[in-house]
Amino acid sequence: MITTVSTQNNSVILNNIRWDTYQCLVKDSAEQPNKRLTYDQGILEIMTPLPEHETYKKLIDRFVLIMVEETNQEMRSLGSCTWSRQDLKQGLEPDECYYINQEKAVRGKLNIDLNFDPPPDLAIEIDITSSSLNRMAIYEGLGVVEVWRFDGQLLRIYQLVEGKYQEDEGSRLFPFIKGEDIISFLQQFEKGEITLIKAFRKWVKEQI
Repeated sequence: MITTVSTQNNSVILNNIRWDTYQCLVKDSAEQPNKRLTYDQGILEIMTPLPEHETYKKLIDRFVLIMVEETNQEMRSLGSCTWSRQDLKQGLEPDECYYINQEKAVRGKLNIDLNFDPPPDLAIEIDITSSSLNRMAIYEGLGVVEVWRFDGQLLRIYQLVEGKYQEDEGSRLFPFIKGEDIISFLQQFEKGEITLIKAFRKWVKEQI
């Protein structure tokens, strides 16, 4: 029997959801990018992102693209792709995710299976409206190597070390950048998105 655990302004949590039901909902919501599903052992959270959430998500995504370009790397960007593993009975959709170091392993693949393929190198988590589920624990289970988590004020960088996340001052994918550097640019978004992007690219070039 499906029961509603709780509801918030932009999310609802359902209990007693079977894995097969979750997978069907993932497929049904594929054409509704304004819905984000998180599943953890029978509990399903359905969240609708707010404008503030989407603003920061897109800015950080542009920052990552610039850093990859300016460091002459390749990447596979998979946005809010659903990642799940039936053996863990866990799944989620990051705000953004990328293969960078492992890009060659998934190059050209349209179907990526975490039972056989490596997990993304980087996931972006905008946590302005906190999830009721422990999404970081799900990222750990899935094996995502690095997670950037922004709560509206601070951007924390986590590295997966022996199966557990440890907070780090900076990124291992982009050693020249720290969480505080990203924050300093996010705080300037009122200048205009294109102006900010140009300023960030100039700053990255100076660092490398």
